[in-house]
Amino acid sequence: MSVKRGCGLALLQRATWYLRSRAKDQAPLRMRIRDIANARPRFGYLRIQVMLRREGWTVNHML
Repeated sequence: MSVKRGCGLALLQRATWYLRSRAKDQAPLRMRIRDIANARPRFGYLRIQVMLRREGWTVNHML
């Protein structure tokens, strides 16, 4: 199926299909989350988020 037809069926503009993300690479943050989760398997996501903030990571733009 062509991009034009697929976008028409999904009600998307073709510019949306070709849009590239401008987000920075989050690989170091993901690795740190995995390290914490492996070291402390009983911690949930909220506790891990607190630990990351204490270490200086920007985890969530809302808080």
